[in-house]
Amino acid sequence: MNLTIRYFASLREVLGERQQLTGVQSPLTVAQLRQMLAHSSPAHAQALQAGRAVRCAVNQVMAADDSPVPDGAEVAFFPPVTGG
Repeated sequence: MNLTIRYFASLREVLGERQQLTGVQSPLTVAQLRQMLAHSSPAHAQALQAGRAVRCAVNQVMAADDSPVPDGAEVAFFPPVTGG
């Protein structure tokens, strides 16, 4: 499975704008992808650690932790947004 991962706001500052993943095993949920990414480097571990408030969208649709990630998807991670 091939995926495009995008990071926004403070996550982009730490992890960069995007990364391509190839050969990812399927099936995969958002939570499993986040855990896999968190194990890929110390920066990813800190930015995507369990318990840290991070939102996700799969193909530009908000996704829950148990949402499936299809082959070829664009997955975006970003911090929650607050209004004021």
